[in-house]
Amino acid sequence: MATMALTKGTHKLGPDSGRLLVKTGRTGLGRKAGHDLTIEVTRWSGEAVVDPAEPAASSLTLEMEVDSFEVREGVGGAKPLSDSDRADIKKVVREKILHTAEHPAITFRSTNVDGTPESFTIWGDLTIMGEPQPVTVRGQVTGDRVTGGATVTQSRWGIKPYSALFGTLKLADPVEIEFDLAAPGAE
Repeated sequence: MATMALTKGTHKLGPDSGRLLVKTGRTGLGRKAGHDLTIEVTRWSGEAVVDPAEPAASSLTLEMEVDSFEVREGVGGAKPLSDSDRADIKKVVREKILHTAEHPAITFRSTNVDGTPESFTIWGDLTIMGEPQPVTVRGQVTGDRVTGGATVTQSRWGIKPYSALFGTLKLADPVEIEFDLAAPGAE
């Protein structure tokens, strides 16, 4: 499949454009009991301003509703992930990890863009629980898809990674954010 380039313009993004995923891992002596999770952000919106001739003139903004996080997959673990487990995980994320009542959204605002229309790097501020921290996003265009992601280390935002089984099962501090979108304005 040939690689397409993004075209100049302002492009609206959201769930109709593709998927935005959060992938977690486990650590600790009890890690065999837990699951590596794939969580989908089901309500989000954004805007990509693309200028292939002048990448620095490009920008990206995103807003994700934390209440829209849905556990899609759990890999590993002593037993399969049940619907009850999914509901419990969603409640823990909302109430104990991201405090959704006080901080209903996570936002990203780019500060710099570099690269080519086929392969790019976006630097910006990711705001979680009201705390902005710098993040680097890498992406590429393959066929009619834009894919990529970033590593987010929870403790940088003051988030203590979730633990269970008296601390022997822990969520790994780094989580992966991945996206797979229809290429906006691909030629």
